[in-house]
Amino acid sequence: MSDASVRNALRSHSRLVVVEAPGGCGKTHQAAEYANDVASSSIARLLVLTHTHAACSVFTNRTRHVGARVEVRTIDSLIAQIAGAYHAGLRLPADVADWVRREGRDGHARLASNVAKLVERHPMIAASLAQRYPIVICDEHQDCSGDQHAICMAIAEQGARLRIFGDPMQRIFKDGRPSDATPLDWNQLSRQADEVEELDHPHRWNSGCPDLGRWSLQAREALRAGGKVDLRVARPSSVSVVRADNSAPRYGDYRVAGADRRPIDAFERSHDSLMILTRVPDVAKNLRAFFDRRIPLWEGHVRRALDDLVQTILVAGPDPKQLAIGVVTFMNAIGRGFTTSGFGKRLIREVAEGCVRRVSGKPAALQSIARLILDSPDHVGVAAALRQLNELRRTSSQFAQIRIDCQVELREAMRLGRSEDLDQAVAAITHDRTYSRPKPPRKSISTIYKAKGLESDAVMVVHCDAQTFPDKAEARCLLYVALSRAKKALLLVVPNADPSPLLIV
Repeated sequence: MSDASVRNALRSHSRLVVVEAPGGCGKTHQAAEYANDVASSSIARLLVLTHTHAACSVFTNRTRHVGARVEVRTIDSLIAQIAGAYHAGLRLPADVADWVRREGRDGHARLASNVAKLVERHPMIAASLAQRYPIVICDEHQDCSGDQHAICMAIAEQGARLRIFGDPMQRIFKDGRPSDATPLDWNQLSRQADEVEELDHPHRWNSGCPDLGRWSLQAREALRAGGKVDLRVARPSSVSVVRADNSAPRYGDYRVAGADRRPIDAFERSHDSLMILTRVPDVAKNLRAFFDRRIPLWEGHVRRALDDLVQTILVAGPDPKQLAIGVVTFMNAIGRGFTTSGFGKRLIREVAEGCVRRVSGKPAALQSIARLILDSPDHVGVAAALRQLNELRRTSSQFAQIRIDCQVELREAMRLGRSEDLDQAVAAITHDRTYSRPKPPRKSISTIYKAKGLESDAVMVVHCDAQTFPDKAEARCLLYVALSRAKKALLLVVPNADPSPLLIV
C-alpha cells in the first residue's frame, strides 16, 4: 500500500476507513492534511479525537490556519462533555470533572462506562454528535477502551464518517476497570471497515537514518508474528548492543560494573538529543542517580503522586496526622532521601502530638513543617508544608540529602494552596498543564509509556532482561514502541544473564 492509496481512502465517501499506522510512517501528517483539506473545502465541522494532550497539541498546531472548523480534543474530554450535558440522567453532579477527580484513578474509566451505556440507550445523543461533526478522526485508536470505542462507533452508526488511525503493536495501555463493553479488537474492527489501508514508509527516518527506519519496521513484523528480533545479523550500524548485567541487589535499582558501563556512558555523552527508556518507573528514577543526576526525568502529563496526594486530602478531611502521612508518601514518590527513619516518622509524630516538645536542630525544622499542617489541616496547609520542605532542602545541610526527581510535580503540589477551594486549585493546575504543552528536554529519562508518541535522535533502552520484556503480548508492544523512538541511533542494553526472550543476541 502507498501513501497515495491512504490519501484517497480518507477522502472517499466510505463510512468507516481504518488505517494501520506503524510508528514514524506519517500517520499524523496524513490525518492533519486530510483535516485541513476538509475544513478548507467545506463548511463541515471536523472532530479530531486523541488520547493524549501531547497529540492534541500536535494536531492543533498543524490545523491552526483553518481555525474553528477543526476541533481537537481528547476522547476523555468528549465523554466528560456528554456526561455534563446529561449529568442528571447519569445521576452525577453538574461538575463532572470534580466527580472524576474524587473517583481517583478509575474516574475516567467509570465515566466512559456510564456514558457508553447512556449513548446505547439513547441513540439521539450520538445522532446529535454526528450532525455536529459529520467527519471524525480517531487518533491512536488502539488505545481505546471498549467503552470509548463503543461511543465512537455509535457516532458512526448515526451517519458520521469515521477515519480511524492506530497500530495494534503500540497498544501498551491496559483498559481501566472491568466494563460491560466488548474490548476493542483491531482485527474485528478491520473486518467491519469499508476500507482498510496501511502506512508502510518510514518517514520519521528520512532526515535521520533510513536503514534504522527499515530495520524498525522489520523488528515490528517479527514481534507481531510472535518471533524475535535478531540482533546478530542484518543489523544496521546505527543499532548498538551493550552486554551489561545489573548488579544492584534491590529491585528497581540499577548498577553496572565499571568496564561494562563505559560504552553506555560513551553513547550518552556522544548525543545531544537522547531519550533513555525503561519500562519500570522505579528504574527510571534510579537511572537519574546512575547518570549522576545530570539528566532529568520526563514527567509527561500524568501526575500519579499528585493525584494520590489530592485523594488523601479528600479522604483525610481535617485529620492532620493523615495529611502528614500524605506528605511523607508524596515526597517518597517524587524523589529520594526523605527517609522514614530520618524525616517521615518524626514529622508524623510531631503532627500527632501537636508539636509540644521543645526541640532544636533538624527536629525543630520538622516541627515548623508540622505546625503548618496543624494550623491549616487541609490542602492549604499541605502546600505550605511542601514549600517549607523544599526551601529547607535548598538551604539547610540537614535536608541536603533529599533529591527531587519529579520537579514539576512538586511545583504543582505547592500550588495547591493558591485557592481556598481544593477543586478550583486542582482545576487550575490541570488547565495550565494541558495548555502549556510541555515538551521533553533534549536529554531525558522516561518510561516507555510516557515516551509513546515522542521521538529523539538517539534512544537507549535499559534494561532488556526477561523480567522487563518477557515473551508476552504487552512486552512485545513495549519493546517495539521503545526501539521505534530513535531517528538516528539506538542502543539496547542487554544482560548476559537472563536476557529478554524477545531478542536473539
